[in-house]
Amino acid sequence: MADPRNDKPARPAPPRERRGWLSRIAPGVRNLTKRDTPDNLWVKCPETGEMLYRPDLEAALWVTPSGHHMRIGAKLRLAYTFDDGRFERIATPIVPDDPLGFPDDKPYPERLKAARKATGEQDSMAIGYGRIQGQPAVVIVQDFAFMGGSLGMAAGETFVVAAKAAVARGAALVIFTASGGARMQEGTLSLMQMARTTLALNEVKAAVLPYIVVLTDPTTGGVTASYAMLGDIHLAEPKATIGFSGRRVIEQTIRETLPDDFQRSEFLMDHGMVDQVVPRAEIPIRLGSILKTLMLGRDRLPV
Repeated sequence: MADPRNDKPARPAPPRERRGWLSRIAPGVRNLTKRDTPDNLWVKCPETGEMLYRPDLEAALWVTPSGHHMRIGAKLRLAYTFDDGRFERIATPIVPDDPLGFPDDKPYPERLKAARKATGEQDSMAIGYGRIQGQPAVVIVQDFAFMGGSLGMAAGETFVVAAKAAVARGAALVIFTASGGARMQEGTLSLMQMARTTLALNEVKAAVLPYIVVLTDPTTGGVTASYAMLGDIHLAEPKATIGFSGRRVIEQTIRETLPDDFQRSEFLMDHGMVDQVVPRAEIPIRLGSILKTLMLGRDRLPV
């Protein structure tokens, strides 16, 4: 009689392959699982609500088929602006995180930590140096995703560093603005940056170097009241919101209904506050043309 202890257990039958409807009607076509499909494959257009295929949107520089220019961060903006996407990062200065010990329901240092993790940037401004259509330029990018692009000590100090770098390298200074205004967690210290950035710009102008501003959505508050409106040339992306106070505040103050396109870049161009409205894909070409003109003959200027 066989010893049952020597008998090997029977192998279980392999599980039947689960076939979805697609493989049944089209043999050879693999069904996609949730693991195969990234969560962010589709992006909703903020203007129309249309669901857009992310790779197509990336190829269009994050401009939707309706022409809406979506907000982008510093990495993409710098890559889109410089020739062949090549540039040198200029380190941003480190400043105290919470100089006033600002009381809030969420500590200010925690807000900064979350913004840094989400954007990959130290603060709301980043700097790059490279060439735009062959012209040397120091470019500042203000990222609205970092606490609304708010202007605080770090952003002001970054602007000063960029201005000094432009003078030292004999390059133009270009800024892409996007901000909701001064950072309330830094109180008067944030308002002081309006004056500091203006003084830094005086050094750029004294060196006979161009300062070009590209206004993106949105550019408001104290930023509009300072360096955003001090450029030699002002460009703007289409339909960008540009202003100081909000529309509702102005209507309540003057007791009038404002036009539908009020504070849009096209409205500002019609009223002389913006020189040109330029689609995102054309900005590097337009900047290059302007810089070639403004830098013409600079090599013959006395040092």
